[in-house]
Amino acid sequence: MNKYKSLEQTSANHSALTPLTLLQRAAGIYPDKAAVIDGDITRSYREFYQRCRQMADALRQRGIGQGDTVAILCPNTGEMLESHYSVAMAGAVLNAINIRLDAASIRFILDHGEARVLFYDTRFENVVRAAVSDHDNPPTLISIERDEGPSAGLAEGNYEQLLAEGDASADWQRPDDEWDAISLNYTSGTTGNPKGVVYHHRGAFLSAMSNAMVFDMNAETVYLWTLPMFHCNGWCYTWSITAVGGTHVCLPDIDPQQIYRLIERHGVTHMCGAPIVMNLLLQDLGRNGQKLSRPAQFALGGAAPPSSVIRKAEDIGFRITHLYGLTESYGPATLCVPQPEWQSLPAEERATRMARQGVVTYSLDEVEVRDVATGKPVAADGKAMGEICLRGNGIMKGYLKNPEATQKAFAGGWFNTGDLAVMHPDHYVEIKDRAKDVIISGGENISSLEVEEVLYRHPGISEAAVVAMADEKWGEVPCAFVNPVEEDGLLDENTVIDFCRQHMARFKVPKKVVIGELPKTATGKIRKNVLRDSLNKDNKPGATS
Repeated sequence: MNKYKSLEQTSANHSALTPLTLLQRAAGIYPDKAAVIDGDITRSYREFYQRCRQMADALRQRGIGQGDTVAILCPNTGEMLESHYSVAMAGAVLNAINIRLDAASIRFILDHGEARVLFYDTRFENVVRAAVSDHDNPPTLISIERDEGPSAGLAEGNYEQLLAEGDASADWQRPDDEWDAISLNYTSGTTGNPKGVVYHHRGAFLSAMSNAMVFDMNAETVYLWTLPMFHCNGWCYTWSITAVGGTHVCLPDIDPQQIYRLIERHGVTHMCGAPIVMNLLLQDLGRNGQKLSRPAQFALGGAAPPSSVIRKAEDIGFRITHLYGLTESYGPATLCVPQPEWQSLPAEERATRMARQGVVTYSLDEVEVRDVATGKPVAADGKAMGEICLRGNGIMKGYLKNPEATQKAFAGGWFNTGDLAVMHPDHYVEIKDRAKDVIISGGENISSLEVEEVLYRHPGISEAAVVAMADEKWGEVPCAFVNPVEEDGLLDENTVIDFCRQHMARFKVPKKVVIGELPKTATGKIRKNVLRDSLNKDNKPGATS
């Protein structure tokens, strides 16, 4: 008999993990410290906590409780941040909606998630009106009235009015079980309807704490919200910054000069974002000869940063940490932990190491690269390719109302990401491609990321994407889509192809180059499916290119 089994859990020694306690703690330790800077408004941790408790009570008085969904369509504002606490404090589940979606997509999400309430910034009033126009059971609409002014008769009331209905001293609802849902996030699917990814309190807490640890955050942290809070709940940094008692600096719109001003004005120490955000900053600040007065940490996710981007960022004052993850993993799942000996490497080689996806975060137990056919781990030789598989507490509960997709994602006892990678001898993971993005040309596998890495080295290219193009002889060949730094017409197809020939094997060189702006998802990822569709359209009989 195990002598330790008789010691049971009690309220004295066990409680459900939840990131909601992080705000309670911060308000107790730093009541008068600036918690949220939102334009001209600065709120202390005491005010932040009180407003969240007050809104939670207001929602409960409206009948919102356990298992109900509260949606929000709002940029990175104080109201959006508060909702990451107040909704769950009412016992409900937050559904932060991508602000760039069209009415049909929003209607699907509201229906599928069964939203009882929708908070929305009035700048989105027209799209909300269209989304609920033929809704059989529309949610209660609560407007957030900021730059665009009051609702034009669509909303039942506004955010501050609803807030006033609550009691700031009321107790808030702790989860009965840390496995309870805390948020619902819809994937930015490129085909079919998006899937509803469900997060649990335990995963949110552990992911938040992991973020704080790997990003060296503390009470002196000043975090600028260049990452959308609707994207994986801001990669859980909505809870991480509060955990350390740092300061949230809200940023509703991405503007390079505004970002620069806020960094300098508030002494921003940390920020996150997709490659598009970093590219905009590097181009704009580089063009104006601007550099940061003090270094700022930038966690970059969404795609591997080309070595040229890392070098340019460091010149301006950004210190890049490369993260890899998915909506299903609460955002960051791995990070590239720099090793001391890397500092002595030549700049190009050091940047190449820093662009790897790296090792698992604290919120997960394991990352493996497994052979797609056999399911066994591949050799850690930096050459054998397989699928990245993850497991641990920082993985979603599953897909809402989609048991088949959930079962497929968790096949074999792992979360199967669909990303292809190699495992290096030092056990750092390096992505080579999405499974669907590998180009098979004449029986040879070509990594689109490898070709893109070369394209990013060209000084005249700001963004690049490579996809497979049908070819009668080779089956598939690479086609490159590039966005020029300057729209002066000097960058042309022949120039790009000649540059590639100098830096890669001939069979990997793009056979076609399309120059122009690249389509992106709301989180800054280049939409390769749209690029593929444009090629299929162009290659139809009678089409011209």
